[in-house]
Amino acid sequence: MTAIVPSSSRGLIESHNSSLGFTSLAEISSGNLLAQVDLHRTVASLKLRQDKKASMGQFLTPTSVAQLMAGMFNRLDLPEISLLDAGAGIGSLLAAFVAKVCQQPQHTSSLRVVAYEIDPFLIGYLHQTLELCNKECQRVDISFNYEIRETDFIEDTVKLLQIGLLNSANATEFTHAILNPPYLKINANSKMRELLRSIGLETSNLYTGFMAATAQLLKPRGEFVAITPRSFCNGPYFRDFRKIFLEMMALQQVHLFESRQEAFNDDDVVQETIIIQATKQRQKSSNVIINTSSGANDDLIMSHSVPYTALVKPDDLEQFVHIIPDNISQQIVQRMELLTCTLKDLGLTVSTGRVVDFRAKEYLRKNLENNSVPLIYPVNLSNGYVDYPKITKKPQAIVSRNETANLLIPNEHYVLCKRFSSKEEKRRVVAVVYDANQFNYAYVGFENHLNYFHKNGRGLSLTLARGLAVYLNSTLVDAFFRLFNGHTQVNATDLRKLKYPNLEQLLSLGTEIKEQFPSLQEIDKLLENQLLSMSNLSENNPIATKSRINEALQILTQLGFPRTQLNERSALTLLALLNLKPIDSWQLATSPLMGITPMMDFMAQHYGKNYKPNTRETVRRQTVHQFMDAALIVANPDDLNRPINSSKTVYQIEESALALLRTYGTDKWEKSIYTYLASVETLKKQYAQEREMSRIPLVINGEIKTLSPGGQNILIEKIINDFTPRFTPNGKLIYIGDTDEKFAHFDEAALKDLGVNINSHGKMPDVIIHFTTNNWLVLIEAVTSHGPINPKRKKELEVLFRSAQIPLVMVTTFISRKTMVAYLAEIAWETDVWVAEDSTHLIHFNGEYLLQAYQIEKKQTS
Repeated sequence: MTAIVPSSSRGLIESHNSSLGFTSLAEISSGNLLAQVDLHRTVASLKLRQDKKASMGQFLTPTSVAQLMAGMFNRLDLPEISLLDAGAGIGSLLAAFVAKVCQQPQHTSSLRVVAYEIDPFLIGYLHQTLELCNKECQRVDISFNYEIRETDFIEDTVKLLQIGLLNSANATEFTHAILNPPYLKINANSKMRELLRSIGLETSNLYTGFMAATAQLLKPRGEFVAITPRSFCNGPYFRDFRKIFLEMMALQQVHLFESRQEAFNDDDVVQETIIIQATKQRQKSSNVIINTSSGANDDLIMSHSVPYTALVKPDDLEQFVHIIPDNISQQIVQRMELLTCTLKDLGLTVSTGRVVDFRAKEYLRKNLENNSVPLIYPVNLSNGYVDYPKITKKPQAIVSRNETANLLIPNEHYVLCKRFSSKEEKRRVVAVVYDANQFNYAYVGFENHLNYFHKNGRGLSLTLARGLAVYLNSTLVDAFFRLFNGHTQVNATDLRKLKYPNLEQLLSLGTEIKEQFPSLQEIDKLLENQLLSMSNLSENNPIATKSRINEALQILTQLGFPRTQLNERSALTLLALLNLKPIDSWQLATSPLMGITPMMDFMAQHYGKNYKPNTRETVRRQTVHQFMDAALIVANPDDLNRPINSSKTVYQIEESALALLRTYGTDKWEKSIYTYLASVETLKKQYAQEREMSRIPLVINGEIKTLSPGGQNILIEKIINDFTPRFTPNGKLIYIGDTDEKFAHFDEAALKDLGVNINSHGKMPDVIIHFTTNNWLVLIEAVTSHGPINPKRKKELEVLFRSAQIPLVMVTTFISRKTMVAYLAEIAWETDVWVAEDSTHLIHFNGEYLLQAYQIEKKQTS
């Protein structure tokens, strides 16, 4: 195994070790490679100045994201693998890739990594990471070598392409590439822009340059995984990139995040990010997998397969990438296809507000005065109309004179739309009617953060303006826009690309609107009745589905759930537990007994959300448990003795919560929720008392403690009452786990006295006893739903208790011999097994004593 490390770099590694307190390489085990790398990332990210991050587009990749990306590669069993990381940072991505390769059942024989990084501060960390990767590969007998190129990636690639090295025998080509490219706008006259033009790419952002250059360096059928802003998927700025990249590469997978903040939650990143996985080949796959999760740490992944021709339409000259994550989205697209008019067909256009306030500062006024006219900002948009004047820090007027004539437009009726909105806002497209009758002025100014719809620079009829505003504020437009708009702006270009109802339909919508602008529910009903009722899509109503999910989210918000629970997963879980379909009224809600799998089946059948089957535990841990804590639902009301971790566990909406939710959308709701919230604490206590009555009592050090009923705790009771008196008499109980709580008993001080300091209970054994007679630390696992102490678990326990000053004894326990038989092949050597139904005997899986003679009692002969 070789590693190309310059001698000067080795000194750099040592200096970083001493100054940052890095763990020595000898202490790094395969289990904590990525944890150590993520610690380096955290330290490096804290030390990077915020202005430097912005100037270089540096956002270091968290380990959770890196692992998700490494898991998207398909071909990790090649005999020889060469990996390119074009903007390596501290090496989080390449470390995750190496860890994934080392976990493969069939190992590659050779792994080579080329990492580009130009920041001297990060290069020291990068060397450290690559040395850790070297150790990991040594452990599994993979030949590993690496090279850090401290040069600009784009410059180096352009040089290779221009001198034709990629077609020579010495070609630097890669089987795999993983990257988090720098996000940085590049000036039209910059050196970087010229370099990219020289290889045929015109682009305004560095990240697409990195993606295109990386694709050039891949071998045929080479794999590419990158996390980038979503903005390349549409818009004129990235047209050249899409054409170049999509001609070379075939998209295989796309991973979306529901939240902008989750992927890079340590940095202030507002761009919507996605992960793409592609293969270097001209032949496109028949289908592309679209996965969606709340964040990189969320195991609940929704998966949807779409035809490649739906993702990138063959006849689309713009080569837009249409990411459709689920069945509802597909139905939204089908509904939008019923509308065929463009703004040009309607004789309309949309422009950006002319007043750039910092450029026109000398002409702005706080309030209206002589020779000034109204100036409208986004802050003035409210409830479908313009709220003016408004108490705000923004100027509310602009001087009208020759110098400002080109900034003003005639005071006529328009539709105004906000240019900026975050993904997490309730509405992505926010439009209002500018009613000229409200203002007795000849002209008006619209600030640059607004778009305005007009007809050849003049206004619209009030009826048309109202109809257009209603359409733009609909759930249909909002949902469609979120599908295909991957940036933080609602630009005039985006609004021009939309399809619209015809003029007759818009006027018909407008006649329904008076001074009071309709609610969202009323808007959606109007569209359904006037535009979509004649369609053949009435059986699958995505608007009703989307609206119902939004209503459930609104309920959870009013119930006071924290932001981490205010997501689609929680909304769908609530609807499943109510057996409430999209077109059912809230008054039809019921309270069936429902397990996790039936909940997920309900989400798929009625809401078009198909989650991967191995993600059930996320629903339980990240939604159901929180619903229980809030007394919104109860567990196993049909059998309080059933253990909470049983595969038969069911949940049910609590009775008074059901009564409350049946009032949603009625005039009783506000009063009902006020009364309910006042009683929640009482409900929590009531259900806690009911479960307390079913708990298993134990006497520990003369004090009565209880375990939650059923499951492994039945076995734990037998361990305490039967095993310990017989095999560890007078032993000191240090720890007892519990299925409901983290632990039922924990003498942390006693464990510290033995040299062990445990910070997490997640990997603890079920019972820990200090057998003082022999001065042993006895670690006991109770096997019910989880497995025995196998070689992997034995190693985990040895690492967890490596600081113990006394010998470790490990015991796996079973309720019965029948249970034990299923696990016999897994049990680790040098451990013991105890079966509760044969409580007087131990089974020794012991390699030291191969044979042992037992005294056999002879019968008397008569």
